[in-house]
Amino acid sequence: MVLKIFFPQCCNRADSGLLVGRWISGHESAVVLAVIHYPFIPGQVKQYIQQMQAQSGVELSVLGSWSLPKEGQEGMESFLRDLSTIFPQERWLQIKRTMGKTGFTCQILNRDQNGKIVQQEITKKKKKVKEEIEDEDHCDGGDNKEQNQEEEEEEGEKVIFVHYEQRKVMLSQLHPIENGVPDTKTEPPSELRQVFQTVASNQPLFFLDRYDDGPLKSTHWQSEGREASIIVELLKQASVPLCFFISWLLSIWTWVCNMRVFSLYPLKFLSSKLSTCIQLSYRTEHMRTISSSTAAKGHTEFMRKANVLVSFLVDVALGLLLISWLYRDNHISTLANTLVPAADHVAKELEELLQWLMGAPAGLKMNRALDQVLGRFFLYHIHLWISYIHLMSPFIEGILWYGGLSACLGLTFALSLLSDMVALLTFHIYCFYVYGARLYCLKIYGLSSLWRLFRGKKWNVLRQRVDSCSYDLDQLFIGTLLFTVLLFLLPTTALYYLVFTLLRLVVVLFQGVLHLSVDFINSFPLFAMGLRICRSYRLAEGVKFRVLCEEPGTALHLLMEINPLKCSTVIQTYRTPTYSCYPKDSWAALIKKLFVGELIYPWRHKTTKTD
Repeated sequence: MVLKIFFPQCCNRADSGLLVGRWISGHESAVVLAVIHYPFIPGQVKQYIQQMQAQSGVELSVLGSWSLPKEGQEGMESFLRDLSTIFPQERWLQIKRTMGKTGFTCQILNRDQNGKIVQQEITKKKKKVKEEIEDEDHCDGGDNKEQNQEEEEEEGEKVIFVHYEQRKVMLSQLHPIENGVPDTKTEPPSELRQVFQTVASNQPLFFLDRYDDGPLKSTHWQSEGREASIIVELLKQASVPLCFFISWLLSIWTWVCNMRVFSLYPLKFLSSKLSTCIQLSYRTEHMRTISSSTAAKGHTEFMRKANVLVSFLVDVALGLLLISWLYRDNHISTLANTLVPAADHVAKELEELLQWLMGAPAGLKMNRALDQVLGRFFLYHIHLWISYIHLMSPFIEGILWYGGLSACLGLTFALSLLSDMVALLTFHIYCFYVYGARLYCLKIYGLSSLWRLFRGKKWNVLRQRVDSCSYDLDQLFIGTLLFTVLLFLLPTTALYYLVFTLLRLVVVLFQGVLHLSVDFINSFPLFAMGLRICRSYRLAEGVKFRVLCEEPGTALHLLMEINPLKCSTVIQTYRTPTYSCYPKDSWAALIKKLFVGELIYPWRHKTTKTD
């Protein structure tokens, strides 16, 4: 049987005293948390342990004694051993370190049913072995003597010291994270997880340092002085009134948004389709999370709040940088003067494209009558759009000037506003795409329905299936005429649909890049990645062990090191849920929609929430 003792590295040179820690239930292991120095009063030690146990909720006890002999303390080891009668435990660990050696020696004292202390059986067996060896020395050789002694020692209990860095283990979070309270009957926590939880839960035990005036002195990672930051404490004090102020502003904003005027159909429809309104509602939800007066209940909620806060601060910082660039050197006027000529250039290119389609595009022979009708129809829309752009040109600079101020709320607002402006400026392309898609879709479904007529089939609307049907001669004749007309008009319509669909896909691709940028800023776990890069031990995936020392006459000593979590796992675990801007359909369904002429809406759905 092997007994594992998790020993903090900060206690390797501590003065002699008592070991305070916890026995891990269900495992042959113990966690040492601190060493209480001599001199002390046992009653005060018991009272102190009870207080720490009430604050941490973890069962603490005196595990044994720690001895580091110094000059003038020759009887300290026997005195600490006698303390096992005052602190009754099933096991009493007597750990001793000799000056000049790295390793420790450990002696385990057990209690029998009568409560008497019995030394570990291995010492008794060694004495019996020595007596038998002395009686049979003349009969057996020296090799047999060594073999018998090793066999008897193997029957005893071995001790392995696992040294750990207390501060890192206390601040780290072992992954995967357990959600809720696990059932100890069905899913008992692992030994390593219990060690991490024990050290993390006993933070009140580490508040006692050498500057305290109390009767007890102890050694732990914070015994030389508490680790604190004045800036952090000031921020904590200032965050309380700031959270109340933000909550008050959010309550006013919620009251304004819940007014009946904004629930009318046009405003409600526009707010659900505009990226700026969706980003505003999403940021409002973020601010509610940050300004919540309740403390985070677990590690997951704390990391979510921290990621949202850091993401918001970075977003605002990037927005301020954008504002400083826009309002410097008159960049807004330059953009406004460039925007109108760019719109005119796009309109002229569309006119040339339509003139090319109204002729013989790529040598194809089109239906001239339908080609002329469609070409003139689209040209009329382009002329309307050019007139609209020139009508709005005096106001474009003012729109850009006031719209640029939205970047003070964050770069995501500026990108969302840019996406909406692109959608408005390319509205004529969207109209062309809708007209072409509707005509193409009508002909495709008409041809498929007439093709079923030739095969004696029809579509059953109620049962959503194809059934057999008998048609008379007049129906077949009319169906043949319609099928011929639609089939010969299909290439002209398909060409217009193909051209305008490609133009629409270019606009959708640009808007998709903007939406992906917004979602990346909103959902990327910046705080978690900062911890992974700067303090990798805070997010632990596991541990690894290496041999620290292996001296003769001492137990085996291992050093426990923390394995950091992978960056990909950090992003997957702590990514903030966002409203998806991706198409809900798969690539196969998307291609099918493009082939049959169904409309593709790249709008962001507020009800679609993805992790």
